[in-house]
Amino acid sequence: MRLLLFLLAICAGIVCIATHAEAQNYPWCASYSAGDTGGGMNCGFTTFQQCLDTVRGMGGFCEQNTQYQPPQGPHPFNKIRRRYPY
Repeated sequence: MRLLLFLLAICAGIVCIATHAEAQNYPWCASYSAGDTGGGMNCGFTTFQQCLDTVRGMGGFCEQNTQYQPPQGPHPFNKIRRRYPY
C-alpha cells in the first residue's frame, strides 16, 4: 500500500512539473531537394545565412516562413533612435 501511494505521488509530481510543448517559430525555412521522391522542409533557422549554410552542398533552397510571427513587445531596433543632422 505504501509503495502504491509512493508511486502515485511521484506520478502526480511529474504531471505538475511537466511543461507543455510549443512549436518553434523561426523566420527562415530550408526546402531540401530529393529528386522525384520530393524532399523535406525545415523551418528552424533564425537567419537567411544560417539556412544557406545548411542547404549548401545537398541541394535545396531557402525561403521565408509564411507562418512566422515575430515575438510581441518592443524590438531592439525600435529602441534606438538615430538623429541625423539634416
